[in-house]
Amino acid sequence: MSIVEASRDKGAQDPKAMKPAARKRKAASIRGSQNRTGWLFMAPAAIILVLFLVVPIFGAVWVSLSDWKGKGSPLGAEFVGFKHYEALLSGGGLAQKDLGTSLRNNMFYVILVVPLQTLLALTLAVILNKRRLKGRGFFRTAFYFPSVTSSVAISLVFLFLFTASGAINKILAWLGVNGPNWFADPRGVGHLVLNAWGIVDMNNPPAWMSNGSFMGLDLFQWISGPSVAMCAIIALAVWTTGGTFMLMFLAALQDVPVDVDEAAMVDGATAWQRFRFVTVPALKPTFYLVITLGLIGTWQVFDQIYLMGKGGPAKSTLTPAFLSYQSSFNDGKWGQGTAIAFILFAIIIVMSGIQRFVMRDNKKLPKRKRMVFVETPATSAGVAGATATATTLSKTTPSKDKI
Repeated sequence: MSIVEASRDKGAQDPKAMKPAARKRKAASIRGSQNRTGWLFMAPAAIILVLFLVVPIFGAVWVSLSDWKGKGSPLGAEFVGFKHYEALLSGGGLAQKDLGTSLRNNMFYVILVVPLQTLLALTLAVILNKRRLKGRGFFRTAFYFPSVTSSVAISLVFLFLFTASGAINKILAWLGVNGPNWFADPRGVGHLVLNAWGIVDMNNPPAWMSNGSFMGLDLFQWISGPSVAMCAIIALAVWTTGGTFMLMFLAALQDVPVDVDEAAMVDGATAWQRFRFVTVPALKPTFYLVITLGLIGTWQVFDQIYLMGKGGPAKSTLTPAFLSYQSSFNDGKWGQGTAIAFILFAIIIVMSGIQRFVMRDNKKLPKRKRMVFVETPATSAGVAGATATATTLSKTTPSKDKI
């Protein structure tokens, strides 16, 4: 091969020596090859997601719009449209009243469990983050232990604790309080408080509270508060989930800069002021995570409800998740049960959106000061080692191309 031919071959392989059209074709070929390789690697995960996530979701949507009885293929069931949704949301029958009762019970469960478990987790994390605390490893394990214990075992322990002759009522008896029969008492705590204060008679509520209804329940029923039985389940939920969220707060506390806390101490801030204005703002992302997980988990509560009363007594611990299970597996109303599940899904999405809106960051960062390099005479003259001077432009400077 001559020197001229070797030079031509080398030029054909060198991208700089290629024509623009040839370079574009080669780049497109490389990108296409990379895309095919990427899709090849993603294919197993994509197939699993489609088979076990997307297809079941569309199948559940179809079941909620059909009269499938749980036998045979759901594809052969009759299409009934939004019949189940109408019966649940505006039917005025037992289905709507049960859904309203479950939503009321779950609403009080969420209102009490999420703040209490967040406060308990933060308190434990702050205490265990003390440098001079002895036995921190033991306490961390002890507080986290309920989170790794079977919910069945914990539920049975709580059933024994809260029986009429259990340890809780024994302790209340020492304090002169006659404890209730916890898991057999459907009375609402709100009703008991209003009745004790003489505001409302539980057995004869005022007409303006008992007239009219929303989701099958009147105002007096909506303000009943959590039942006595539900209070025991709330105590169980707070106790078991506090350890998990404690670890999240503990990890976040260890990332809070020590020098910022020490600077606040030098400035004369008290311990509470340092916690309020230094520690808590630094924990905002963790608060967002804990509250989001708490909201989702509390709206999906099922196992404790199933184990500790199956929605009883008198449906005072009935929740949407358990009602969906009961309608589907016990009553054979799969369309109605699936419709309840989608209504619960919509509630969780809306609540998460509201929480995201409330906890959004309202602070607006100031406009970034733009910098432009102005060439010195030496630079314009092409002198080596020329320097550039950075000039800060005002906010109204229209130039946006150089930073």
